[in-house]
Amino acid sequence: MDKINERILQHLKRDGRITNAELAESVGLSPSACLRRVQELEKSGIIKGYRAVLAPEKLGIQFIAYVTVGLSSHTKQAQAAFEQAIAGTPEVLECHNVTGSFEYLLRVETASLTSYKQFHTDVLGDIPEVNTITTLVVMDSPKDDRS
Repeated sequence: MDKINERILQHLKRDGRITNAELAESVGLSPSACLRRVQELEKSGIIKGYRAVLAPEKLGIQFIAYVTVGLSSHTKQAQAAFEQAIAGTPEVLECHNVTGSFEYLLRVETASLTSYKQFHTDVLGDIPEVNTITTLVVMDSPKDDRS
C-alpha cells in the first residue's frame, strides 16, 4: 500500500461513482495506470465492492436502533443458531459478534416504534438462544461515515 493507493481509496470512499478519468487526475496518474491500480485493489480484496447509500427516511424508515443481544449459552452452536436465525431478517442491517457483557450488537431499522416492537417480540423473542435484549434508540447521527 503506497500513498497513491491510499489517495485512490480516500477518493473512492467519498465517491464510489467517480469516473476513472476524474480519479486519475485527482491522484496524479494516467487513466490507464489508475485503472490498473483500482483493479488490483479490487482483485486483492481491499476494495470489497461498491454500493448505493440510501436515505432511510425517504424509504419510510423512521426508527433506527442498536440492539445488544446476550445469549443464554456461550457455545459455538448457540452462536451459529443465533446467526442463522437473524441472517434473513430484513430489519437487521448489521450484526457484529463483540466482546463484553453481551455477544452481539445489531443495527436495526424499521418503519416505526410499533414495527420495532413486533420485530423485538416476533423475531428476537422467538430465538431460543437469546437471553437478554437491550435497545439503544438512535436520536441523531451527527457523524456517520457510511453516508
